[in-house]
This record gives sequence, C-alpha cells and structure tokens, in this order.
Amino acid sequence: MENKDLLLQVKDLKVHFPIKEGLFSKVSAYVKAVDGVSFDLYRGETLGLVGESGCGKTTTGKSILRLNPYAAGQVLFEGVDILKLDKNQMRPYRREMQLIFQDPYSSLNPRLTVGEIVGEPLEVHNIATGQEKEARVRRLLEAVGLSPYHGKRYPHEFSGGQRQRIGIARALALNPKLIVCDEPVSALDVSIQSQILNLLKELQEEFQLTYLFIAHGLAVVKHISDRVGVMYLGRLVEICDSQELYKNPLHPYTQALMSAIPNPDPTVKSERIILEGDVPSPINPPAGCPFHTRCSQAFDLCYQQAPQMQDMGQGHQVSCHLYKQESSNKN
Repeated sequence: MENKDLLLQVKDLKVHFPIKEGLFSKVSAYVKAVDGVSFDLYRGETLGLVGESGCGKTTTGKSILRLNPYAAGQVLFEGVDILKLDKNQMRPYRREMQLIFQDPYSSLNPRLTVGEIVGEPLEVHNIATGQEKEARVRRLLEAVGLSPYHGKRYPHEFSGGQRQRIGIARALALNPKLIVCDEPVSALDVSIQSQILNLLKELQEEFQLTYLFIAHGLAVVKHISDRVGVMYLGRLVEICDSQELYKNPLHPYTQALMSAIPNPDPTVKSERIILEGDVPSPINPPAGCPFHTRCSQAFDLCYQQAPQMQDMGQGHQVSCHLYKQESSNKN
C-alpha cells in the first residue's frame, strides 16, 4: 500500500502501570504492559493483533484511543500525534476513532433503551437531536441487522449476539474512520461468532472502515484480517500479510500458536508445539529476548540481547535472532 493510504502509525509505544506500596503510595515497580510496539495501519484494511492473555493487546488498543496513560512513544493519526493533544484538542479525534468492547453484557447501560444507547454519541458530539437523531438510530440498527422497533427495548431483552450488534451500531454512530475491535466475538457462541465477523466485513465495505482487530487466537483473525501482528509480553514479535503468516510463520512463538489451531480434517495429523513454563511477569521481564525462557531454539545471544524487528522480504517482519544471520547474508 502507498503512503497516501496510511491512516495510523504507532511508534515505539510504551505503557507502564505503576505499582504503589506503603502508607505514602510510593512507586516500587512498573508493570510493562506495552514495551515498545510499532506498526502501521492503512486506510480500509484490517490489522489483526493476537497473542496470549496478558500480552498487551487490549492495552495497546485502548492506549491508541487515549483510554490508557502512556509512558513513551507516538500515535500518529493522519499525521497528527494524538498523544500530545490536550482534552479539547483531542475531542474531534474522538469522533474518528471508536471501540467495540469485548463483553456485550457489561458494555451497555441497562438503564437506557437501545435507541438511547446508540443515539447518545450523536447528542454528546452535537451531531443530531430529535427526529434527525431517531432517523439515524433507525438506519444504524438496520445496518447491523436489527429492526427499528428494537430501539425501544432494553439490553437485557437481547441475546449476546444481538447485544454485540447494538455495540457495533453505537461504534458506527459517529461515522468513524478507525474502529478498535477488542475481542468482539470471544464472549459469543461459535455460530454467532461467524455472523458477527461477516457483519464486520460487510460494514467495513459499506462505511469505509479501518479495523484494529484484537483476538486471542489466530483462528479467529484468519478470515477477517489483511495483516496480522503477533504480540508476546508487551512486544510485537512478528507482523505480515495474513496469508503469508499462516503459510510461513517464522517466529517460534507464532509457530506454537499455529500448532494450537484445531484442524477439522481428522485424517490430517499435525504436530503440536507445547510451550514450556509460564509467561514471565511484565513487572520483571527477562533480559534479552522476552521469549527465550520458553523457546526450544534459544541460544546464547537470545539470553543477552533483545532482537530487533527485521524485514524478511515482502513486508514480513520478525523479531528473532534465528534470522539475524540470514538477514545479514541477504544484505
């Protein structure tokens, strides 16, 4: 994709949460939830962000939307570093970036009707009121597969899949350019998951949307993502085109995640890669490569030096010392 289509750039983003102890709440350490994440997001594409629980996916997404404090880095939205903006300067950008929450049950106000929930952003940003707002709400509900009369009902009257559709309608209300989808199908049944994924793809074409799609497993993002980034312990370890990643995973961690995807064909036998040990604590991450404590291919350099992201060709980037020599030979 050309530079003119670049919508979002994340450069060396770090999010560290302080741990306070004692009577005077003295900071004793930091949880390094995101520790130097960089990637580009192009207009109209879907970038999947995957990894185990606690790897920093959701924190990354929320920090891009300025919902979490940041320690360092840049988030350039259409060339503007929104991390440097104050509350008033940030307000116009709130309309351009929206979030679909993971839990469709707790993300909706039970005291408001569906119409009030979807229409609230229109009033907050002084876009529409009265009959104009009601007309917009009806169109949004129809766009996500609900009927206009559903606007008079309350969230508890809907199923999980329907509630997530309501959440999607609310995210669309301000006609944003970027939507961060924070594991939007993880709390739903498998049959409903496919419906919501198909809906998101349809809405992307209709409303010219760009998605940052956060998920636990690679199987979920396979059919919706144009590119996929794999995170481990607050860092990106691999990022490339979706088809390329599934065909040729390079990082040992990505290979382990791939091996965990169930194959529906019982005649195909795949070798499962079992990761030894637990994920290290983000409070005190290991020196060198953060994955070396669980990697069967680790060698001396992995224990001493953190690998840098390197391009292996055709936009396939990986952060692993195994390919350092190979990359040097190409140069």
